[in-house]
Amino acid sequence: MQLHISPSLRHVTVLPGKGLREFIKVKVGSRRVSYRMVFYTLLFFTFLLRFVFVLTAVDTIDGQIRCSTIGCLKKLAPSMLGKKHQPTVPEVIYQVLEDSYGKYDIPGGSDVDIPQTLEDFVSSLKGSNRPDAKTFAIKLKSMVTLLEERTRKAKIQEYLYRHVASSSIPKQLNCLALQLANEHATNANARLQLPSPELVPTLVDNSYYHFVLASDNILAASVVATSLVYNSLRPEMVVVHIITDRKTYSPMQAWFSLHPLSPAVIEVKALHHFDWFAKGKVPVLEAMEKDQKARSQFRGGSSAIVANKTEKPYVIAAKLQAMSPKYNSLMNHVRIYLPEMFPSLNKIVFLDDDLVVQTDLSPLWDIDMNGKVNGAVETCRGDDKFVMSKRLKSYLNFSHPLISKNFNANECAWAYGMNIFDLEAWRNTNITQNYHYWLEENLKSDLSLWQLGTLPPGLIAFHGYVHTIDPFWHMLGLGYQENTSKADAQSAAVIHFNGRAKPWLDIAFPQLRALWTKYVNFSDKFIKSCHIRPS
Repeated sequence: MQLHISPSLRHVTVLPGKGLREFIKVKVGSRRVSYRMVFYTLLFFTFLLRFVFVLTAVDTIDGQIRCSTIGCLKKLAPSMLGKKHQPTVPEVIYQVLEDSYGKYDIPGGSDVDIPQTLEDFVSSLKGSNRPDAKTFAIKLKSMVTLLEERTRKAKIQEYLYRHVASSSIPKQLNCLALQLANEHATNANARLQLPSPELVPTLVDNSYYHFVLASDNILAASVVATSLVYNSLRPEMVVVHIITDRKTYSPMQAWFSLHPLSPAVIEVKALHHFDWFAKGKVPVLEAMEKDQKARSQFRGGSSAIVANKTEKPYVIAAKLQAMSPKYNSLMNHVRIYLPEMFPSLNKIVFLDDDLVVQTDLSPLWDIDMNGKVNGAVETCRGDDKFVMSKRLKSYLNFSHPLISKNFNANECAWAYGMNIFDLEAWRNTNITQNYHYWLEENLKSDLSLWQLGTLPPGLIAFHGYVHTIDPFWHMLGLGYQENTSKADAQSAAVIHFNGRAKPWLDIAFPQLRALWTKYVNFSDKFIKSCHIRPS
């Protein structure tokens, strides 16, 4: 087979030959060239035609409604030769898009005059009277600005609803507490001493693995303790110290009396059972009272946060989360008093109540802390840029001189939730006093030293006393976003549902919630009677 191309390149004729598998010759005029040469020639002309079409379209937007391909080529020829040419995008478009004074707003200014969708925008450009570049840019900017503002409002509303949902107590959990309180009052088996008298010596025996959990959420505490004991290789060596408040003590004691986790040892104790708390002066309580009074007077609560028109939605989300009652609860501050609460213990692992243990944690006692006090996972390195990108500047206000002169803004932050505390080393420091000092300084500075919450003063108090542990031990962020896959979460020793989407709430992420619900016995009579379900 052969191809015959006329000298004008307008006609191509297929001539009989030996077939495509053979070396093809093409006749152009009186010469013969290879098929490869013709192929690249045709490819060049195809590309040239498409290029001319694009130049024509660009030139039309530039203001010339009708432009021949030759005209466009003449106009743009200098640029093809490397010479200076007029910019493709007219200067007026930049002027409109960069205008921040409303000089180029659509006349009338109402939302009705602004295209609501991309389809409306395209329709407004069609017709016999095509708009010039200025009108094009004004309409485009108005539409994008309108949609951006609506998106911002929708995101803020979503964050507000999540804040309300996460701050309230689900009726199922309230039901559980009431049922157990009644059981405590009427059933002697729900009032057992925890632990039993023969196991009391284990509470101060440093050969055991001691875990401390502070919570006023019975179901959450149950999941943490159950998952911890279930995954332990030596459960008979596990001691779990559960600290709660006065109102939750009776139902918490009833739950663990009726649901023992033998052979592990469980202690349930309320804050008012600690002598130092009941009789002494507790600076954190005083600071909390002043803090709450200052917030109500100067901050205006969640309404003031949402009403802010300048801050980005994710900043508003962070402030709303920090307004959660959890951060104003003493349960969230007790970790700073661990050396006083457990004077006979040398080392403990402190667990938050919104996590799940998935492996044996006894190797944590083999970690050499190198004289440090707090073993924690850093939160500035990792694949998840949303959760693992936190530095001190993410929490502390470095525009305040008291912060900027004492700390490095780019220093890596670390996480609360699963921490190894060397209490023996802690007692030789002034960490607790330092914590109190900075709480007072924050109050004197009108709460301007850090974002709301208890981690920022912890970052300051433990500064210089933190030993970094492997991220395997503590995976964060399962209550923030659902980007973490179930497979990745299952590979971590401890998964932490820090964030608004707690696993016991309806707003939890379904595929991640299943990792938590596997440790809830939904056939239990108290769980069933309060209509607590897997999803």
